Amino acid sequence: MGRIRNLSALPYAYLQTFYSGMISWRLTEKVPLVVCQALVLRTRARGKEVLLSVRSDVRGWELPGGRIEPDEEAHEALVREVREETGLVVEVERHVGDYVRTGFRPHTARVYMCRVISGQERLSSEILDLRWFPTHEIPQGLLPWYRQPIEDGLARKPRPTNRSEDQGLSSIWSAMKIDLRSRWQDR
Repeated sequence: MGRIRNLSALPYAYLQTFYSGMISWRLTEKVPLVVCQALVLRTRARGKEVLLSVRSDVRGWELPGGRIEPDEEAHEALVREVREETGLVVEVERHVGDYVRTGFRPHTARVYMCRVISGQERLSSEILDLRWFPTHEIPQGLLPWYRQPIEDGLARKPRPTNRSEDQGLSSIWSAMKIDLRSRWQDR
């Protein structure tokens, strides 16, 4: 029953994603979109772990985070978004980098290394799953545009990285395959 429900939601989910990624931003945004994402790490006996989440729209593993509201600093937005999505309060340790993405849904992703200072993990209306993964065992279901920011963050570079990335058809197709696999597995 879960698979049927998940797969029956595909036309609406993909149409909504197509609209937001290709059309709506052209009609409504006066300034380019900037999002903040948290590379939340913790140390365990087995080594470092990274916190990843699965959103309800495109079902692949990703870094928690979201939009910066007007009159909000990037690090404030990040702390707010992580708390809303995961229940955890984080402290920003350093700026990993800015990832300027073109193609499907152009935006800049500001990624920050963070650590948990309080709170209890919980799911939200946006998040279907939330897990810690050893940094050497990142799941195959990670959306492709999150691999580079994770690698850059783990490399502990002395200065923030600035990268340009094109989210063309291959990125979209990779994300769709991850989403379909997740829905088929009833995640």
